Amino acid sequence: MTGRLFARRPQDPPPVAQMLGLVALTGLLGLVLMPWIWALVSSFKPRAEIMSTGFLPSVWIVDNYVALFRDTLYLRWLFNSAVVSVSAAVLGMALSAMAGYAFAKFRFVGREVLFWIVIASVSIPPFTTVIPLFGWLAKLQMLNTYPVLILPFAASAFGLFMMRQYMSTLPDELIEAARIDGCGEFRLFLTIIVPLARPALGTVGILIFISSWNSFIWPLVFMRSNEMFTLPVGIAGLNSEQMAEYGLVMAAAIVSCIPMLTIFFLMQKQIIAGLTRGAVKS
Repeated sequence: MTGRLFARRPQDPPPVAQMLGLVALTGLLGLVLMPWIWALVSSFKPRAEIMSTGFLPSVWIVDNYVALFRDTLYLRWLFNSAVVSVSAAVLGMALSAMAGYAFAKFRFVGREVLFWIVIASVSIPPFTTVIPLFGWLAKLQMLNTYPVLILPFAASAFGLFMMRQYMSTLPDELIEAARIDGCGEFRLFLTIIVPLARPALGTVGILIFISSWNSFIWPLVFMRSNEMFTLPVGIAGLNSEQMAEYGLVMAAAIVSCIPMLTIFFLMQKQIIAGLTRGAVKS
């Protein structure tokens, strides 16, 4: 009875291989988490102890967090990041869903050419477009405004590709039945297509949100005042020319990670479902 209870299934790897895999995964997890653990611990250290050899502080303090919220524009930067990232995610989901539905279910001249042009745009390094876009947006007087940070991330080629792949798996018979029943295209899209595409749509929104939240070059170039900076640029500017404020930077980095970690743990199932379902049919 005991032998049967602990018997290995034929498809399972040998116990030695399982143990080696567990050790390797534990080591990789430690490598990934160690910088974050060090940053968390360092955020509670006095400035003089951060670069010391000891890992734990001699005295745990919250002065870095107090100074972060009291003496800097951190809350303003947090607000800017939230406005830009949420707006980019919502607008990006709407644009990706509409474009993906058009490319997946409509037949029109040049559809394949347009689709592959959009996909090919992913291969263009974003840094090569900064200078011409800066001159163009300066003429439009859009510098130092929220739209200049929202629009580039809302126009997501990956989001369009993912929604097109996902919506290609939706049955054409369902769409035709709705049209026969007198459902208009706009109502069909909102009441049938969007609810069915929620896993992929949520994944697109989360990925756009993360990209916008972590963006550094774009707000650094196009924002001209400290009040309009987002978190990555604001945190980078905390260090003064005379002294590096490591404790302040560590505290700011830890707080800025909380929204991202919260979103990931709440939506991880939806991210995986959207990515795997979109890969079923090409």
